[in-house]
Amino acid sequence: MTTAPIGDGTRAVRAGLPEPVKNQPTLPGPVFASHFHLPGEVEGPYTYARDTNPTWTLLERAVGELEAPGADGVETVVFASGMAAVSAVLLSQVRAGDTVVLPDDGYQALPLVAAQLEAYGVHVRTAPTAGDAQLEVLDGARLLWIESPSNPGLEVCDIRRLAEAAHAAGTLVAVDNTLATPLGQRPLELGADFAVASGTKGLTGHGDLLLGYVSCRDAELAARVRQWRKIIGAIPGPMEAWLAHRSLATLQLRTHRQWANALAVAEALEGRPDVSGLRYPGLPGDPSYKTAGRQMRGPGSVVSFTLSDRARADRFLRALTLVEDATSFGGVRSTAERRGRWGGDAVPEGFIRFSAGAEDTADLVADVLRALDAAGRDRPETADPARGVSEPE
Repeated sequence: MTTAPIGDGTRAVRAGLPEPVKNQPTLPGPVFASHFHLPGEVEGPYTYARDTNPTWTLLERAVGELEAPGADGVETVVFASGMAAVSAVLLSQVRAGDTVVLPDDGYQALPLVAAQLEAYGVHVRTAPTAGDAQLEVLDGARLLWIESPSNPGLEVCDIRRLAEAAHAAGTLVAVDNTLATPLGQRPLELGADFAVASGTKGLTGHGDLLLGYVSCRDAELAARVRQWRKIIGAIPGPMEAWLAHRSLATLQLRTHRQWANALAVAEALEGRPDVSGLRYPGLPGDPSYKTAGRQMRGPGSVVSFTLSDRARADRFLRALTLVEDATSFGGVRSTAERRGRWGGDAVPEGFIRFSAGAEDTADLVADVLRALDAAGRDRPETADPARGVSEPE
């Protein structure tokens, strides 16, 4: 008997659920345990909580079903944060003397990762995401790291093309899928060995937990990643894992509204004389539009653009009423920030990264346009409220 295919919304709602048991909850609550009963020989799935936890098991199964629907042998490993997942892939798969290729326009922590790899004797090469430029520095690499769309510039590369070229040369391929989420893009289907993401962002979408994960098809590669988690101990708490699994049920509802809102905001910004450098993969005029259309199932929730200078950008952010000034994205509440305040991204001082939430579209667009108009008025600067400084996401 064949099972009829199901849609993304149905899959998100049902992903990872255990077989129903009478008088038991549909999604069992978090298991809080540091150890488990273990008489006699060491056997069975649950022995010590740094290795396994029943709550992780359900979440890992769910994420695997979303990253590679219907595929056999996909394994997922969840982590305490996105950077824990990133580090686990890189540090479990490369050794001193190996070469790793990274994007030079990716997430702001990647230069820190590169410096650490080099300290371990790993050679690091970098190239831009756009134009599939990483192909030019691929020769002899052990692992290619792709970030598409890139954060914060929203560049898109041809993942399938890069993966085929890398595999022909014996190179592993990892794709940071944080911006797209599994509903927006499936790197494993495009040929990647690893799909990696920060579950902190769009996957869980409520801005209330830290989480990361790695999905891959190869059992040996997955075992190395899992072993690295055991060694480092970068494990998620059971409550975080349970909250993440609970949040997956609304993933399609959230992402579809966010994508629609992001597109509406981007369309409203087109042609405005006070906005330059507008980027959104879902805009027909965007340089990444065609490539994104071939490999992405949705263009994402993030829009980027540039205002004339730092002061104007700060006025714009202060004038917003429905958008939080925060260093994250993918949540149900819209966020925006002047990315240059961190000093690590190669962006202009007036560069804005905007993440569309799930507000009513008309309300969100109106708020953005009103704030832009307010930012353009000539008025004295007021002191910016003190903000804590931490690592940007």
